[in-house]
Amino acid sequence: MGTKTISASDLRTNLSDALEAVSHDDILIVTRRGKKERAIIDLDKLEDLLAANDPEYLASIREARESATYFSHEDVFGRF
Repeated sequence: MGTKTISASDLRTNLSDALEAVSHDDILIVTRRGKKERAIIDLDKLEDLLAANDPEYLASIREARESATYFSHEDVFGRF
C-alpha cells in the first residue's frame, strides 16, 4: 500500500488528476497548511477495510449492489 500526499489547494486545482492517481493500493493524504487532515482511498479498498472490521457491512454492500433501486443526486441531496 502506497501513500501519496497533496495539499488542499493543489487538490482543488487538480481534482480529476488526483482522483485518477488513487489506485486500489494507494491512499492520498490531503494536507492543509502542512498538517495531514484527510485521506482519499479507493472505494473498493474502503469496503475491504470496513469488511475486515464488520462482516455485516459487507453484506449490506452486497445487498445494495444487487438492488435495482438507484437514487439520483437530487434524490439524495435535494436541489441547491
